[in-house]
Amino acid sequence: MNSSIGTLATVVDWEALLDTTLASIVAGVGVTIATATAIYGFATFAEMRRENRALAAAGGAAAAILGLLVFSAAIAAGLFVMIRG
Repeated sequence: MNSSIGTLATVVDWEALLDTTLASIVAGVGVTIATATAIYGFATFAEMRRENRALAAAGGAAAAILGLLVFSAAIAAGLFVMIRG
């Protein structure tokens, strides 16, 4: 029984598994927040523009653009890592 646990420990690289798990959690949460920020910004921009609140609409547009840029950068970084290895 003890030898099977030792074999499992040598077969699985626990440090690499932990690094990959943490990176995927951080990337998943980060992309989700960036996407939500972009959607919220676009919705705020549209609503504030309808109400003729230019400064608030500009803030919504800025949030939308920032979220879109972060989202795009995350996708580009993911593609870069997959292509380059």
